[in-house]
Amino acid sequence: MSSLADKRILLGISGGIAAYKSADLVRRLKERGADVRVVMTAGAQEFVRPMTYQALSGNPVHTDLLDPAAEAAMGHIELAKWAELILIAPASAQLMAKLAAGMADDLLTTLCLASEATLAIAPAMNQAMWRHPATAANTETLHTRGTRIWGPDAGSQACGDVGPGRMLEPDALVAEAESLFRPQQHLAGKRVAVTAGPTREALDPVRFLSNHSSGKMGFALAAAAQRAGAEVTLIAGPVNRPTPPGVKRVDVIGALEMRDAAERAADLCDIFIAAAAVADFRPEKTSGQKIKKKEDHERESLALVKNPDIVAGIAAREKLRPFTVGFAAETEKVLEHARGKLARKHLDLIIANDVSAADSGFDSDRNAVTVIDRSGSCELPPALKTELAEQLIELIADRVSTQ
Repeated sequence: MSSLADKRILLGISGGIAAYKSADLVRRLKERGADVRVVMTAGAQEFVRPMTYQALSGNPVHTDLLDPAAEAAMGHIELAKWAELILIAPASAQLMAKLAAGMADDLLTTLCLASEATLAIAPAMNQAMWRHPATAANTETLHTRGTRIWGPDAGSQACGDVGPGRMLEPDALVAEAESLFRPQQHLAGKRVAVTAGPTREALDPVRFLSNHSSGKMGFALAAAAQRAGAEVTLIAGPVNRPTPPGVKRVDVIGALEMRDAAERAADLCDIFIAAAAVADFRPEKTSGQKIKKKEDHERESLALVKNPDIVAGIAAREKLRPFTVGFAAETEKVLEHARGKLARKHLDLIIANDVSAADSGFDSDRNAVTVIDRSGSCELPPALKTELAEQLIELIADRVSTQ
């Protein structure tokens, strides 16, 4: 039986050519036993008529916030309470901006604000609109609030452009919905420690050495591990990100502080995931006062000492050694360098990615990685880091279970 059997799904459709795909989406959801109600924006009705969705869903299609017949019984509130999942497909750039701003100027946006159901969106727009900083900021805002963002895909678009912004195909969206309702406690009873973000190595009270890590991948992994049933400790470098629900957070600054927190966590955990970008070196001396510029000096020398290799230290343990996962953030010869780290540091598994690639790596919402262990490698296609995290946690859980 499908995990969608008898699930109450409110399908929101906003304006865009991808609205024609939503008819097939309704059909596929119904085939899996879901009860589907459809809400259309005014823009959506310019592309497909409501009667199409009424015939496919077997339920009246809702279009107006102030429908006198429905509102006699506060119909929009009843719909908001009815839904277990609100899926907006397609979700246009305008609709995403409205949701991010908390607007409620039509039936669909009002339902999203009034409902406690899980909200998922399938973005669909021109590739330039998807790449625009405003859309990126809206996406991050929605993600931070817990909105599931499914897609977009990349490829040819109706306007003739090629790039990211295509709505995921209906079968992919159905798979996402099934996964949402399917209880997958891959790590039930396990304890997981995750390091995330950069470290900062102080030069003086106002300057430091660091890197571009945003912590997004590590935080996504911690959240995915918690959803998979694990007890999770997140050791976070200096990043301004909300703590995932149900996760214990330990904030650190420098590499030595992160090492100490990691060693304590490793004493108690079954799985250790080193997603942090730890600075390789730190200043040999840290000035207690701001270092002043010397006008007669064209150059200054900075003496550095090597920081401890945190993940290698965990992997080298003879006692209390957890399953140890490392990351290889590389800019060239990615797989070659990653395999070298796997062997040299005696890791159980390493996740390699090219941080120089466009639209992936540091500070991006997306990533593309290759998972490598002693038996071989597995390349995961580009996806949102939140989606990759789910796949990686499932893969790690599978490796742990077969040890």
